Amino acid sequence: MDKDEHWYALYVRMHHEKKTAAKLDTLGITNYLPVQEVVRQWSDRKKKLIAVVIPMMIFVRTNEQGRLDLIRNIPAITGCLTDRSTHRPAVIRDEEMNRFKFMLDFSEKTVHFIDKPLAPGDKVKVIKGPLAGLEGELICLDNKSEIVVRINQLGSASVEIPGGYVEKI
Repeated sequence: MDKDEHWYALYVRMHHEKKTAAKLDTLGITNYLPVQEVVRQWSDRKKKLIAVVIPMMIFVRTNEQGRLDLIRNIPAITGCLTDRSTHRPAVIRDEEMNRFKFMLDFSEKTVHFIDKPLAPGDKVKVIKGPLAGLEGELICLDNKSEIVVRINQLGSASVEIPGGYVEKI
C-alpha cells in the first residue's frame, strides 16, 4: 500500500452508497461500504436485506489528490468528513478501519453505529425499545453494554441494552 494513501470517509447522496461503491470498483479505487444482512419486518412478511450501516457514507483509500478528484468528478460524492479540531479532511487510521471491518464481518448480531461517543459512567437515556424513557448510567460488563439504574439506599439494577438504543444526556 502506498504510504501517501489514507482512508477517508466520503459523504454520498442519499441511497447512492451501493452505486457509488460499484463505480469506485470499476475505477479500481479501494473502497469499503459497510453493509450487513438484516431482517426487516412488515405487517405481512419478513425479508432479509443487505442494509448500509452508515447511511450516506463510504470509505475510500486514496491520496489527497485522489480524494479531491473523486469529490469533483463523481456527482454522487458530496464531500469529505472533516476533523473538528484541524478543519482538515479526517484521516482514518488503518488499525481503526481493520477493527471496524472485523466487527462487521464477524458479528453475529446487527451492528448499530453510534455517532456520539459513549463511555462507561456516562449518563444515558433509552431512546427506543420497550425501555424508552429510562435514564441511567452506561456500564460495560464482559464487553456488553448495560444500563444501570441506581437506587442509592438499595443498590442498582442493570439490563443489557444495544448501544444504539441509548443517547448521552
